Formats: sequence, structure tokens, C-alpha cells
Amino acid sequence: MDKRAQILAVHAAFINQVVVSGSDPDRNSEFEQLMAMAKAHGWDELVAVIRLIFDQGRRDIELLNSLDEEDQVIAEAILRGLQDPATLPDPNQRPDPALAAPGLASMIHAAGSGNAQALQIIAEMADQMSRVGGPMARLAAVIRPLIDGERDPDLLCKRMDSNTESMVLGILDELKRLEEGGD
Repeated sequence: MDKRAQILAVHAAFINQVVVSGSDPDRNSEFEQLMAMAKAHGWDELVAVIRLIFDQGRRDIELLNSLDEEDQVIAEAILRGLQDPATLPDPNQRPDPALAAPGLASMIHAAGSGNAQALQIIAEMADQMSRVGGPMARLAAVIRPLIDGERDPDLLCKRMDSNTESMVLGILDELKRLEEGGD
């Protein structure tokens, strides 16, 4: 799964909800809740573009110029979904966990460095993973120790299946790179 497909898989539910609620005036309160949630997660630029799309009817590709790569992929999917709902990403498709390791590592690194917003987001993610249970709950259980600086793979990977262990090892590799100043 390439990076673009990964972004679409991670944010498919959000993209679908924005297109459906933003297109239906009767669902305006749902749309506003989505925008408030997105702003709370630091997506100010993306929300501004989504508002231009829905409030002003803008459909030009220049809207994407001010966005980072992830936000561009999301906004582009929203624009495509408005033109042809068949192009909307499948909200049931699961992202490749191996590709999630760098993103989780950067959130863990930021939270461990005192970034309160990153700490809040990673805590919410860990809570969601805990509720899923199984391997995801075991991964969630090591997030706090990782934030607190634990780096021993044997300790962190106890009782994990091979997929979850490889995810933790990927997170550890990325954390090492981040902590050594590589970006």
C-alpha cells in the first residue's frame, strides 16, 4: 500500500462523513461537529479548505496548494467524492500497520518531548486501540512506556504476536532516528 493509499485508508471514515454531511443541509450539525473535531486535532488549514469547498462551492485544485501532503490527499479525496461518490475511499479498508509505525513514533516522540496536543492525540489513539482488544490492546499498552522513554524491545514486546512485535520494532527504529536528530 503506497503512502497515498495509506492516508486514504486512515482517514476514509472522516472523508466519507465530510462528503455526506457537508452535502446535506439537514446534517449541518454533524458537519460542524466534524469540523470542530478536526480543528481540535490541529487540522486548521484542512478545515479552512473544507469550508471553502462547502461554504463557497470552490472546486479548484489551487485550494490544495497551502496544505501539507496528508491534508492535500484528504482534500483531494473530498473533491473527487463530491464529483463522483464511487471514488470515496472504503471506510472498512484497514491501513497497513507497518506504515503506521513512523506516524506513531513521531506522535510518541512529540508527546515525550512535552507536546500536550500530541499527548492528547496519542492517548485517544491508545484508548481506541485498547477497546479493539487483542494485539491492538497490547500495542496500546506499550505507548505510555514508550512516551516515558522505555526502549527495551524484549520488555516492550512480551506476549505480542509477530505482527504487533514488528510494529513495535518499527516504532523503536523510528524513535531512535528521531532522537538522534534525523528528520
